[in-house]
Amino acid sequence: MIGRNVERLRRERKISQKNFIAQLQTAGLDINPTSYSKLEGQIRIATDKEVYIIAVALGVDISELFA
Repeated sequence: MIGRNVERLRRERKISQKNFIAQLQTAGLDINPTSYSKLEGQIRIATDKEVYIIAVALGVDISELFA
């Protein structure tokens, strides 16, 4: 559900997928590139923990991921 918005927000901030994944991993999220790509491609649903950490990493309110 949030994949398109995550990708849009990440690109607006000019953060590469690789760097964003590293940022998420540093924040304590155990996510690999394949899993993250599936999230952005809306092939899989994000967990509540993933949604929270992604919102923090992007500096947005969680509701913005669902807009």
